[in-house]
Amino acid sequence: MFVYQFSSRREVNREMTRAQFQANLQLLFPELENLPHADTLYRLLEKIDVTQIEQSHIELIQHLIRGKKFRKYLINNCYPIALDGSQKLAGDLLWDGNLLQRRVGKKEDDKTQYYVYVIETSLVFNNGMTIPFLSEFLEHAAGASEEDKQDCEMRAFHRIVERIKAFFPRLPIMLLLDGLYANGPAIARCESLNWQYMIVLKDNSLPTVWREAAELRGYQPKNQMNQRWGNRQQNFWWVNAIEYEFKHDGSTKFLNLHLVVCEEQWEKVDEQGEVITITSRHAWLSSRSISHDNVHERCNLGARHRWGIEAGFLVEKHQGYSYEHVFALNWNAMKGYHFLMRLAHLLNTLSRFSRAMSGFIRQYGVRGTLSFIRQTCAAPWLDNIERIEASLNRPFQLQLE
Repeated sequence: MFVYQFSSRREVNREMTRAQFQANLQLLFPELENLPHADTLYRLLEKIDVTQIEQSHIELIQHLIRGKKFRKYLINNCYPIALDGSQKLAGDLLWDGNLLQRRVGKKEDDKTQYYVYVIETSLVFNNGMTIPFLSEFLEHAAGASEEDKQDCEMRAFHRIVERIKAFFPRLPIMLLLDGLYANGPAIARCESLNWQYMIVLKDNSLPTVWREAAELRGYQPKNQMNQRWGNRQQNFWWVNAIEYEFKHDGSTKFLNLHLVVCEEQWEKVDEQGEVITITSRHAWLSSRSISHDNVHERCNLGARHRWGIEAGFLVEKHQGYSYEHVFALNWNAMKGYHFLMRLAHLLNTLSRFSRAMSGFIRQYGVRGTLSFIRQTCAAPWLDNIERIEASLNRPFQLQLE
């Protein structure tokens, strides 16, 4: 359903229940006995433990990691994992008690809106490959107290990192986080898990850290580097070992933070055909001290690729995965469809970056390739059964570009 990017249960029933479609799928997947009606799948997802779908997802990633499929994409020998929140859907109907709620509109005619919000994680590699990882749903009942009933991103953050640690207790991880997580409790949690991190630091965040960096920068004149990266001229400067004090759970705690700033410029041609110079500035908190040897890898190959998870959201929302579509007005089934969608995105991503498919995808595009495969499954073209069976019986090895 999601691999082939059907947009609704009705479309699944119309297309996949055709005799030729089912016969071709059974030819390619001999273990497939039957295909359920889309409504049957919905009733199943209402009742089962849908977290086992996500468990299958994680077991596949564990298998790929054990097979060292991602080894050449690591950053400082760590697996880069981006984390970000995304709204899945919103509306006026309170169809489940787990929905979050908020007031929207102008004060004189505002109304209650109910919505679903998810913390997503993805493996984001510097070749552009984004592998969907764990999802954590925010639920109304997961609030901290009677006064603070609703769940929030920070509580969900602590839950999901504990789940990642439970699934991958010895995996070296580098978390790539946006400015929301530039705070003492989130950083302390990363350090307690023995994970590395690169966290966006905005100009108005952690003012004591910025003041300390400004004072210490003059005493560390060697902590800077200029380089050309692609069409960009970059200037890095950094300050290591900044002591940061914060209060948490009624006690004062201290962290040693490392700040790195990248100021860059490049030229581009505007709509009027004029060459203009573009400038930008980025700042991150690093779990490791910054040096000339690691600044490029940690910043350009690691931290900057946090955008991969945001690009993944755009793909899932607007390029066929129907991230925001309501496949079921039932909380358990809705989560089940979500886990199936993320698993399908993972499978399609592996196909896209595999050596066997990369040339085909470069020629026809991702959606053009999926359209071709759908048409093939719906048409009587797969008539060379012996050749197909021989292909299925050959040893298979996934080779990534």
